[in-house]
Amino acid sequence: MDGQNVYMSTRTADKSWDIDLARFRVYLRQKYKVEKAYYFLGFMQEENQDLYDKIQEAGFILKFREHNSAMLGKKKGNVDADIVFNAMKKIYRKEIPGKIVLVSGDGDYKMLVDFLIEEGKFEKILFPNQKQASSLYKKITRKYFDDLSRSSIKKKIGKRKGGLR
Repeated sequence: MDGQNVYMSTRTADKSWDIDLARFRVYLRQKYKVEKAYYFLGFMQEENQDLYDKIQEAGFILKFREHNSAMLGKKKGNVDADIVFNAMKKIYRKEIPGKIVLVSGDGDYKMLVDFLIEEGKFEKILFPNQKQASSLYKKITRKYFDDLSRSSIKKKIGKRKGGLR
């Protein structure tokens, strides 16, 4: 899961919404049999510790992008290469028993998606907001993607107003 992409895609949607991470983790487990769910973030900042705790409490494994300490705060927390490398490393080491589910609309993952489909190791790419997903994905069939902002899915994974979360 590309955390920044998901956050920005849901926040800048026509109707801004928030994903309830605990409900989303349950959805991933039940719908796609996701055993390990990785949540990639740009870099660690002390003031965001509450957010990191919530992500972990929801059942995600946090992965931070490594930065030179002199560059922190000066550059974008781009996790694309980290996600691609992590996926390829786990496939190479045969650490993924099933198929990969990717959560992002970023076109930088298109080559990875194509490769995983070719290898029979790809389940789905879940777009946080299909309207904002990269046009590079227009050629993949419906079998390989879904839109988290569809009302039926949003109802299952969105934060509920007035709820406990």
